[in-house]
Amino acid sequence: MSEQAIKNDEKALTTRAADFNQWYQEIIVVADLAEHGPSKGSMIIKPYGYALWENIQRILDLKFKEVGVENAYFPLLIPESFLNREKEHVEGFAPELAVVTEAGGKKLDEPLVIRPTSETIMYDAYSRWIHSYRDLPLLINQWANVVRWELRPRLFLRSTEFLWQEGHTVHETAEEADVFARKMLEVYKKFLVEYLAITPVDGEKTATERFAGAAKTYTIEAMMQDGKALQAGTSHYLADHFAKVFGVKFLNRDNQEQYGEQTSWGVSTRLIGGLIMAHSDDKGLVLPPNIAPLKVVIIPIGKDEEKEVVLENAEKISAELIASGLTVKIDKTEGRPGQKFFLWEAKGVPVRLEIGPKDMANKSVVAVRRDTGEKTVLQQSKLVVALPKLLSEIQNNLLNVYNARLTENTVRVDSWEEFKTAIENNKFVMAHWDGTAETEATIKEQTNATIRCLPFNEAPEVGECVFSGKPSKSRVLFAKAY
Repeated sequence: MSEQAIKNDEKALTTRAADFNQWYQEIIVVADLAEHGPSKGSMIIKPYGYALWENIQRILDLKFKEVGVENAYFPLLIPESFLNREKEHVEGFAPELAVVTEAGGKKLDEPLVIRPTSETIMYDAYSRWIHSYRDLPLLINQWANVVRWELRPRLFLRSTEFLWQEGHTVHETAEEADVFARKMLEVYKKFLVEYLAITPVDGEKTATERFAGAAKTYTIEAMMQDGKALQAGTSHYLADHFAKVFGVKFLNRDNQEQYGEQTSWGVSTRLIGGLIMAHSDDKGLVLPPNIAPLKVVIIPIGKDEEKEVVLENAEKISAELIASGLTVKIDKTEGRPGQKFFLWEAKGVPVRLEIGPKDMANKSVVAVRRDTGEKTVLQQSKLVVALPKLLSEIQNNLLNVYNARLTENTVRVDSWEEFKTAIENNKFVMAHWDGTAETEATIKEQTNATIRCLPFNEAPEVGECVFSGKPSKSRVLFAKAY
C-alpha cells in the first residue's frame, strides 16, 4: 500500500483482542511490508519490509564473522539423487518439495529439486574440500532463498519461498561440534534480546520435534502477544550422520580416516513476523529502534508562506541527525498533519519530531514516542544528544514490556486439568513430562500444544508427568505454536 493510499484510508485496524490473526495481516498492509505474490504461497517483500530484513542480515552477518564464519553460495537446483542418498532427511521434507522435471523444452534425465535446505549439496562439496584435520573447522554460511511447498501460507510466517541464512560447519570432534551449535544458538538469542527486544526461551527439542537427520536440535522460542510460541531460530548438532552419507571425512591427528562432526543453524524472514506479533499495537507496527530502518521521522507543520521556512529548519535538523549516525526522513508530502501521524505510526517509526512555527520560535521540537505515545519538548540544539538517549529508553521499554508479558503468561502446573486450562488460555506452560513420544503425541492431539523445548535454565526436578502420572526428571515447556 502506498503512503497516499494509507492517507486516504485512515480506518481503524482490527484490534488484537477482536481477531489477532486478522490484525496481523492488516499490520503488514498498513506498514507496507509485503504482499502476496501471484503464485500460491509466494511473497513480495516491499522496500520497507526488505529494509528490515537487510538490517537483520547486516547485524547477524557481522556476528557470524566474529566467530570465524565465512559466506559462500551454493546452487538453487539440487539433483534428486542427492536427497535420495539421505533417506531420513528427504522423508522429513518430502511433502514440501518442489521438483523441476523439464527444462530447455526437454524432459530432464534426472529431476532437480528446488532447494528446501542445502545440507545435501553443500556436504557433497565439503567431501571434496576437506582432506585433513588441518582443513577444520570449516565454518560456512550462505544467505539464500529456499522453497518449501506450504499448504497454509501466511506472510513472513509460512510462505512457499522465503529468505534465510543457513550455516553449515564441520569439526574434528563431537564435543567441538556440539559446543559450536550451542554457541550459534547463543548468537541468535543475544541478537533477539539486544536488537529485537525479545527474550526467547532457549533449550533442546525433543526427538519428535528434532530436525530430520540431527542428533540434537537446539531452539529459541519467543512468546507472541496472543500467547503462542514462535520458533525464532534453531541450531542443530548433526553428529557424523550426514558426513557418512556424503563422504565428509579427513585424516585425523593420528593419521586415521575419520568422519567429520557437523552442525547446521538458521533464521529466516520469519523473524519479521515475530517482530510484528511481539510488539505491535492496535495503531500499527511498533519497531525497536535498534532494528528499525528509520529511527526518526520529521513532520514539518506550517501553512502557505510558513511551509518553506519550517521545511528549511527541518532539513537542517535532519542533516545534523544523519551526520550523528541516525536514519532520518522528512515527510514532505501534501496532506494534513493527522494523516502523516497515522502513516508513520502505522509504519512503527520509533520517534516522530513535529516542527511548526511556534516550535521554531522557541528553537524546539515536539518528540513523540511510538511505543508509549508520550510527547516531550526538546531543544533543537540538544537533539543530537537527546534522541539517542530517547531511542535507548524506547528499546529498553519494549524489552521490559516483553519480559513482563513473558513472566506473567508463563505458568507452572501439576495437574492435567490445570494444564488444559492454561493451554486454552494461551499460556506458556512448564509441566512434567514422562519422556515418551506416545505421551507427547497424545497431549498434542488433545490440546494442540507441543513441547517447545527442554529449557536450558530449568533445574532438574523429580515429579510426575502431567498427563500419564509416570515419573519425570524435570519440567518442559509446552505451548501452542505458529
